[in-house]
Amino acid sequence: MTEQPRRGAVSIEIKDLTMAYGDFVVMQNLDFSIPPGEVFVIMGGSGCGKSTLMRHMIGLKAPAKGQILYDGVSFWDSDPDERTGMMRRFGVLYQSGALWSSMTLEENVALPLQQYTDLGAESIREITSLKLALVGLAGFEDYFPAEISGGMRKRAGLARAMALDPDILFFDEPSAGLDPISARLLDDLILELRDSLGTTIVVVTHELSSIFAIADNSVFLDADTRTQTALGDPRAMLAESADAKVRAFLTRGESGNTDG
Repeated sequence: MTEQPRRGAVSIEIKDLTMAYGDFVVMQNLDFSIPPGEVFVIMGGSGCGKSTLMRHMIGLKAPAKGQILYDGVSFWDSDPDERTGMMRRFGVLYQSGALWSSMTLEENVALPLQQYTDLGAESIREITSLKLALVGLAGFEDYFPAEISGGMRKRAGLARAMALDPDILFFDEPSAGLDPISARLLDDLILELRDSLGTTIVVVTHELSSIFAIADNSVFLDADTRTQTALGDPRAMLAESADAKVRAFLTRGESGNTDG
């Protein structure tokens, strides 16, 4: 059960959204809402537009049509300064972790604090250590990304994404490239963040174990019809959906496994 969201947690609405590159339509007629403090999964097969949708949501690409609203405010209809302010409420963990290889973990996490706050060096060090401890990396401040495992790099990337205390966290394929144990630890961490901080969390993934382990709700994007064809709890989709593509996606290789 999702706990009550903290003050500042954000609701998200996608309204009649069309995504396109020139004349090529990636997805159209997307409509769904994400309540504050929920883990929402964007799922579907390769090439369906999952990561493209996230790019639209975090401000990297404007939609061809439709709206993305945060707490009722239209992101793309806002002026540039207002959009920038809204983006300060986002934290993003990219698929690769996107850490600067020439910087220590402490320096990586400190970077957004140095750029976007007036905090002094000592305060930044304290916050950085706290964020690294929150993701299980206490004592690794002076390590470089090349000196730690892939799973640890993902967690360090998450610590940096959390540096500015975002109201929304976006994850792009967080389990990609991880062994099953590291992937499960990252799933557990996502749930801990939801439960302890009430953060609204949006996860792009095709990994079944993660989908069933973390999702409060989800949307399924279908590459053939170029629209959403299912919306809801993926466990309910597995049990009740009459859509053959949705059922095939949720049972591939792990038929009937909903334990995550």
